[in-house]
Amino acid sequence: MPARPASPPLDVPDAPEADRARLGQRLRSYRKARKLTLKELSARSGVPLSTLSKMELGQSSVGYEKVAAAARALALDINQLFDTRAPAPADLAAPTVVWSSVAAAPVYSSGNYEYRALATEFPDKRMTPMHGRILARARSQFPDFIRHAGQEFVTVLSGRVRLEFETGESIELGRNESAYFDSGVGHIYLSLGRTEAQMLVVMSA
Repeated sequence: MPARPASPPLDVPDAPEADRARLGQRLRSYRKARKLTLKELSARSGVPLSTLSKMELGQSSVGYEKVAAAARALALDINQLFDTRAPAPADLAAPTVVWSSVAAAPVYSSGNYEYRALATEFPDKRMTPMHGRILARARSQFPDFIRHAGQEFVTVLSGRVRLEFETGESIELGRNESAYFDSGVGHIYLSLGRTEAQMLVVMSA
């Protein structure tokens, strides 16, 4: 059995600033490969044309929901936009299992959250697992609640989190506590403790 690299600690150091330019380049290349204009992608995804333009130019940090909407409109796994590594050859046999490391995972920061995409090399995933670092501490930091298709499961790895919904409901989670919810309902995460909370998040398509 091949040796597996040593697992990194859960308390990872601050990640470098996300490479928005490279994500934008990948978005642009996939859009052009599908022969879509920005206006057509905007109509398909529901993401404003001006936002898509800034994303492609690497001029704007946007939340998961807008990146996910663009990926769905392009018939992509969102990790194909997050992960800047070259894709595996098309004729390569599907793996039984893939290993991933939080420390080595591709990073994207929206300003309020920092995402690290996990298991990016597994093809046709039905779930999107991510490590999340919660940077936001106040509702006022968000222009609106976040909504995206599917369901969401979260386990807090460190710190303390408040999960707030547009319905007025909220729940607080400490280390090793979990929540499962409909991610189509507007929601936000806030760090409550002195240190920024870290979570494992799994989203369904």
